[in-house]
Amino acid sequence: MRDPRSLSASERQAILDRCARANMALYVSACGADPDKDIPRRLGAQVGLHHVDANFLADDDGISPLAVAGAGTRTEFVPYTSKPIRWHTDGYYNALDRQVQGMLLHCVRDAERGGDNQLLDHEIAYIQLRDLDPEYIRALMAPDAMTIPPRIVEGASLRPHAGDETRPLYPGGVPAALGRPGGGEARPAQPGPVFSVDAAGFLHMRYTARTVSIAWKQDEATRAAVGALEGILSGANPCALRARLLPGMGLVCNNVLHDRSGFEDSPAHRRLLYRARYFDRVSAA
Repeated sequence: MRDPRSLSASERQAILDRCARANMALYVSACGADPDKDIPRRLGAQVGLHHVDANFLADDDGISPLAVAGAGTRTEFVPYTSKPIRWHTDGYYNALDRQVQGMLLHCVRDAERGGDNQLLDHEIAYIQLRDLDPEYIRALMAPDAMTIPPRIVEGASLRPHAGDETRPLYPGGVPAALGRPGGGEARPAQPGPVFSVDAAGFLHMRYTARTVSIAWKQDEATRAAVGALEGILSGANPCALRARLLPGMGLVCNNVLHDRSGFEDSPAHRRLLYRARYFDRVSAA
């Protein structure tokens, strides 16, 4: 595309068609290393992405600059390091009424080495798992299949669990009861299904391959289903795509499964991607 900030009718339709068919679209634009944050913001708005999930590590506009953080709170979270990130969908730790439906990545700068993404349509993962055994699907649609532990307040600061990028439960500050020494629970545990169907009939997936800060339902059916899903994601899946986003490239998707390889920066190549998460799906609205 020429300029994601102002799509032509055919460019916009190309994104909508691909997301309707495969839940994702990769694009190449002429923007190059332009750091303008209006690029992802205006692109999203043109394909129905309006309601941003402004997690507490995002900038004030709700867009997260994904780069290696040199100091501050972001250094504690893997997306702001050069470490690899395992398969997941975004916002898996959100409350069930605030699930991330759409997601946009836009590359400003790539790393010297690495930083590739694998992408897999979650509907394909569902089909592959169902074809192995429909009981796996039944287990992972249980309302308590996967639980994210509560977020804890330590003293007067909000300390999310590793990997939890949700915004503070109390935007105006920590209530006195939680701000006392010893802290308390800032957000309760978040149980929910892996697979669910929304009111419009679309399949949604909340998942992470993390092995810490995750509590799976302790029954044989769930353990078997999780193991089978891990097998689908750990092998050379013929339906998975691998992409390395270069400056001006990006991804628009309905929160598909994705991972990220580790990477190495150099003075000339310091990886920077803008990420925006939405409560909307990609649509013509």
